[in-house]
Amino acid sequence: MLLEHRITIPVAVDQVWAFMMDIPAVSRCVPGVGEVARIDDQTYSGIMSVRVGPIAVKLDGRVILAERDEAGRRARMDLQAADKRINGAVNVMGKLGEFGQAVIRKKADQIVQEFANNLSAAVATRS
Repeated sequence: MLLEHRITIPVAVDQVWAFMMDIPAVSRCVPGVGEVARIDDQTYSGIMSVRVGPIAVKLDGRVILAERDEAGRRARMDLQAADKRINGAVNVMGKLGEFGQAVIRKKADQIVQEFANNLSAAVATRS
């Protein structure tokens, strides 16, 4: 399942760029994310706890800064996560998959909206 969202942050692009390149700071804006550790300049590991209906998952994942174009102010971050309790990637399977894509999409929209609100507040207070 591909989820794509766009958000607008009402501050200068340079402020948003600087904040977005600070992966640990950005991760604190994502609801449910706990610890985040730097592996190298492009790779970070972290844990995210999320509840979809009655199902709670604890995702152990990585964020990889796959592309970074500072001049164009474009970056791509790839995320990979798995719930170690079910011993596999969370690809809409098992108990979580029973809820269907509509419920998962709704939860993703909710997380992105909360992330956008947290990001806006964090960037505004950092300046």
